[in-house]
Amino acid sequence: MVASCLLLSGCAEYRDGDSMARDIAAAEAERLVDDLGHRNRVRDAEYIAATGIPKAAQGGSSPVRIEALAWSGRTAPDEQAIIDVRIAVTVTEDYGSSFGDRGHSAGQATRCYRYRLALHRATSRQEIDCPAVATPPVPTAVPIPALPDDARDRLTGALRTATPDTLAGAVRAAFPEKHVTVDTVTHEGALVAAVGVPAELDCLLLVRTPAGAIESPGYDPNWLEPGETGCRTGLYVSPPR
Repeated sequence: MVASCLLLSGCAEYRDGDSMARDIAAAEAERLVDDLGHRNRVRDAEYIAATGIPKAAQGGSSPVRIEALAWSGRTAPDEQAIIDVRIAVTVTEDYGSSFGDRGHSAGQATRCYRYRLALHRATSRQEIDCPAVATPPVPTAVPIPALPDDARDRLTGALRTATPDTLAGAVRAAFPEKHVTVDTVTHEGALVAAVGVPAELDCLLLVRTPAGAIESPGYDPNWLEPGETGCRTGLYVSPPR
């Protein structure tokens, strides 16, 4: 190895593999800050760990492995989600080349970090001591509440057959899901209905005109934000000015 080192790149240029592995782990930790990003929805830490922490930086055969070790809390007003992550890096020996490339020894490093995520705040990280956990638990992503895939068909069907007196009941019957909100009104001969999942800023607004046509009026998505109109018929009847 020494002969190869001298012949190809010079021992003075030969880098320590353990040091390289530590540097790679630190770079991956910083990249993960960007991946976790700016949170604008309420999410449990376990959901974020399951969907935002990769198992490996470059695929299953990568020398970089990233694992979620523990999680708690959620990204909600006045709360934060905390996720502990372990990053393990293995570097194989490289003697460099005769063209001046620096070679390096084999090495490895394991570093652990704690990430703090808050609603509408930048994600932060700090290095922590790695716990003695051989096989960490696997986080599970519980499905996020959403409008059903056939929401438009359901609402269209309800509007086509409804009358002003039956409108509210017909739309609610079309959307029995508890997480879906329903708001209806008759306005200047038109039947107006808004169904949505407010926490996800998910909203479908349809209008049956006096002539019987089903229309989808546009609106500013910012009106769905907390403190604004929200997913209600006011998006059509009395939109913000």
